[in-house]
Amino acid sequence: MHNTLFLAAAILYAACALLDSKRGALISGVTALAWAVHGAALWSDAFAPNGLRIGFAIMLSAALWVSVGAYWIENRNFALDGLRRLVMPCACAVALLPLVFPGAVMPLQNQSSAFGWHVAVAVLAYSTLTIAAFHAVLMALQESRLHARAVPAGGTWLGGALDQLPALLTMEKLLFRLIWIGFVLLSLTVLSGVVFSEQLFGRALRWDHKNVFALLSWILFAALLAGRYLRGWRGKTALRFTLAGFATLALAYVGSRFVLEVVLHRGIA
Repeated sequence: MHNTLFLAAAILYAACALLDSKRGALISGVTALAWAVHGAALWSDAFAPNGLRIGFAIMLSAALWVSVGAYWIENRNFALDGLRRLVMPCACAVALLPLVFPGAVMPLQNQSSAFGWHVAVAVLAYSTLTIAAFHAVLMALQESRLHARAVPAGGTWLGGALDQLPALLTMEKLLFRLIWIGFVLLSLTVLSGVVFSEQLFGRALRWDHKNVFALLSWILFAALLAGRYLRGWRGKTALRFTLAGFATLALAYVGSRFVLEVVLHRGIA
């Protein structure tokens, strides 16, 4: 069932990417439908009988699901059609990833009832900060294009999409909104993992690579938000901290899962 839903979501995302920008109401409706179908696919796939399916493909698919939801909400306040042309093709491709890389099922019989919530909050944190990193890359490309005076408007598909993005100040507001949401979720993930390790995992906290990199990522994002509030950090400084925090977070889970599943062909670790 979930395979059909993933395929349907990918088709709807592709249709949304191809719609004319003048058909705003139709774009909004198709986006909402695609997002709902994608969410149903993730729910039915992740929550397997007596277990929880995890893997890098599920994580990336969830990240784009969050991205589409954020785009749909923010598009009501800002003109974000340029983001649609970039986000929807990515969402289409990533919606299909769980069909190719299904991940592995983690048994929940002997796990705490809070374990599922811990994992769900962690996935949302990773997903939101992944979108923040994607947003930061777009801002860097947008700024580079603004400074390249010889580049004509439009041109390539990417150039046309970048030209339709909101002003950099608006993009920066959206970036820090995403970072704040992701930071709160990451804080809950780290705090619950540290304080309730015995209840969640049945063992004392282990300072393995996942926990170390997750904590380091939290420190980087905390430093960024503190620097933003106290010293007005923005521009390249904000982008560097965002990408550094995301890269560290990716090493904590998604990167290791990718190596285990795709390179080493191993399951849960």
